[in-house]
Amino acid sequence: MVEGAPRWGLGAVLRPEGEVVDRLTALAATIDAPGHWVHGGRTLHVTLRSLEPYRARIPVHDPLRRAYAAALEEAAQGLPSAQVRLAGVSAHQGGILVGARPEDETLAALRKRYAHALESRGVRDLEHGRVRDLWYVSLVHFAAPLTNARELVQWCDAHADADLGTAELRTAEIVQFVHTGHGVRVESLERAVLGGGGGVPPRPHS
Repeated sequence: MVEGAPRWGLGAVLRPEGEVVDRLTALAATIDAPGHWVHGGRTLHVTLRSLEPYRARIPVHDPLRRAYAAALEEAAQGLPSAQVRLAGVSAHQGGILVGARPEDETLAALRKRYAHALESRGVRDLEHGRVRDLWYVSLVHFAAPLTNARELVQWCDAHADADLGTAELRTAEIVQFVHTGHGVRVESLERAVLGGGGGVPPRPHS
């Protein structure tokens, strides 16, 4: 991760919980992707919005961090949790993903509200003007040149109809991505609970 690079900066995400995470993790573990970042557990997420270029250090009182958090809490207020159907595996230029098909209007409403809340605070994020209408969970990010592209495509074709079930997304988070040496860790900086719970502090890092 490179300071100022457009990828891996702060993001607003929602992370699935429960048994569906175990199923996603088990599926990702069957991918033969040496040298690439295979995700599982709390790394799995649905991106609501990419917020800024990569910064390694983001203190608690950073003005942008506070603005992102306040906007997220405002956007989440009164919205129910989101239900998404996780099904279908496909490859793209940057990795391998599972589609997340919304089963209600929460994600679309949260996206619109968050864009408005950021704009009202004078924050111009990386997605300014873009409408995110494709939802997904990344299983793999390609971190090096591909050496087995044919095998990866075959794996995706074999799992194109995979149905992982429905996930309930109950919490929207501002997260920082941290390189671990062999992958990424997703650290929660700020959270807003859907369903009327309001904002709560992130869990302490162990």
